[in-house]
Amino acid sequence: MDTKQIEYILKIAEENNITRAAEKLHLTQPALNQQLLRLERELGLQLFYRSRTDWRPTPAGEIYLENARKMLLLKQETYKQLGDLASRQTGTLSIAFTPGRGTSMFSYVYPKFHQRYPEITVEPSELSVRRQQTLIARGELDLGFQTLCDIHRTDDNYILLATEEIFLAVPLGHPVGEHYPSAPQDGQDSSLAFPELNIRALKYEPFVLMYKESTIRQLTDQLFAQAGFHPNVLFETASNLTILMMIQSRLCCGLIPAYYLKQPVPDITCFSLPEHPTWDIAASFRRGTYLSRPAKYFIELASAYWNTNTAGGS
Repeated sequence: MDTKQIEYILKIAEENNITRAAEKLHLTQPALNQQLLRLERELGLQLFYRSRTDWRPTPAGEIYLENARKMLLLKQETYKQLGDLASRQTGTLSIAFTPGRGTSMFSYVYPKFHQRYPEITVEPSELSVRRQQTLIARGELDLGFQTLCDIHRTDDNYILLATEEIFLAVPLGHPVGEHYPSAPQDGQDSSLAFPELNIRALKYEPFVLMYKESTIRQLTDQLFAQAGFHPNVLFETASNLTILMMIQSRLCCGLIPAYYLKQPVPDITCFSLPEHPTWDIAASFRRGTYLSRPAKYFIELASAYWNTNTAGGS
């Protein structure tokens, strides 16, 4: 099933520029332009408004692009189903995971996956949850590994891999810890029972939080709202490791997923929150799509990793 011409047109639309599209496709610009002109002559319609810097689809182009994406998805689905019938598994598997610990998951999973499916090319990416969801909906990503709550779920399919509790962390020696002499010190294993502390006790303390667009930020903002105050946000970041570092530096307090407390973390004291807030670690794929045997095996390995490295499991 030759779909190269479709892929060429989709790339022009993706880049909004025929020169950039040609570079990504490893074609010359005149060669790609000839492909487009040949198709437009065949259809009797112009597919793009042209300018030097911006190529936008015409109404006819929008119709073509919508159906072209469906045709590519149909090809992918057909090949995945046929691949499961073949004695040798070949092809590609595109996956994405959130930055940071997603890389650790991939490092654990990939060698085992490659041992079973050596002829499957895995295409990994570090992407935010929302970016993953966009690409999954377009059919441009096979699997996404995401940390999220129910409110973040789209209409796509989700397989729960693990649930994870969120903990409160303060600098070691913080006055609030004096009232809790049994509080585990130095970030001991979060499977231990941390003493409970209402976050209202830190109403006037500075916090470092994940950036506003992150899925965990909506969860933490809800915790502050339930406690009846707006936190004093010293800093926003895209890294939980940065949050830990700033707590260790005695600059602020923070909210940390259990994964980052599985190993001893010096110079912090941890507490459970009365609400025991959790979020999900899930594998996501496009609704209605066929999940191949290699994809199922990758999910199986990822589930084993997360259930070993988070408190609570699934």
